[in-house]
Amino acid sequence: MSSVADKPARVYFFATCVVDLMAPGAGLDAIALIRDAGIEVIFPEDQSCCGQPAYTSGFNDEARQVARAQLDLFTEPLPIVVPSGSCAGMMVHHWPRLFHDDPALAQMAADIASRVIEWTHFARDVLDLAQLRAETAATPVKAALHTSCSARREMGCHVPGEALMRALPGVELVEQARAAECCGFGGTFSARHPAISGAMVNDKLDSIRDSGAEVLVSGDCGCLLNMHLAAEKRREAGETLPRIVHLASFLRERAGATDAARQVTD
Repeated sequence: MSSVADKPARVYFFATCVVDLMAPGAGLDAIALIRDAGIEVIFPEDQSCCGQPAYTSGFNDEARQVARAQLDLFTEPLPIVVPSGSCAGMMVHHWPRLFHDDPALAQMAADIASRVIEWTHFARDVLDLAQLRAETAATPVKAALHTSCSARREMGCHVPGEALMRALPGVELVEQARAAECCGFGGTFSARHPAISGAMVNDKLDSIRDSGAEVLVSGDCGCLLNMHLAAEKRREAGETLPRIVHLASFLRERAGATDAARQVTD
């Protein structure tokens, strides 16, 4: 993972296909916070997927083809902000491996990997949002943080995520039991093993409910969508469960932004 010593004038933003297709509000909120800091955001319009679904399913050739389509998008030597720990981990740790047998492409992948910074790290270390202060009195709320498996283990995203949450005015960060456990999404795992995935996500929702959280926050939209949709089914049966939202949206909301997304998808 790259680090950014000084606030850059411009950054690239790699939204991820999940944000683009199913959670655009999360991406717009992340971009808004970057722009609020006076940083220009460059959004390559030809971007698509990082290739992780194919890669984790064992289809390396297909993953390489998808990743190859992204390598030419980040030509300027600028940080690349990614609002997903798992996608950032794919770009940092696995893109160089995909192209190890092609020196030119391997160099391009390594260069990009060195410039990728996952959004929660960027928010804490560059935007200094761990010092966020609301302009008006903040309504007290209990919130839980979920960090995806890849984000936690490959990118250490739980550390800046917790710092950002603990700094928010009026927010009590509560921890669910077995916080490091998977929510059951796992990309294509949830499609291949729906019964196991469903049991896992319901265990996760049980632990979050029992923590007393009113809001569940994460920096990974795949996990958020998995938990959000499972929670919606349980709400239809009359159960009360926390609202589920991306960390960027929650940060803007707590700072007083009236247009911040209220949940991961609408």
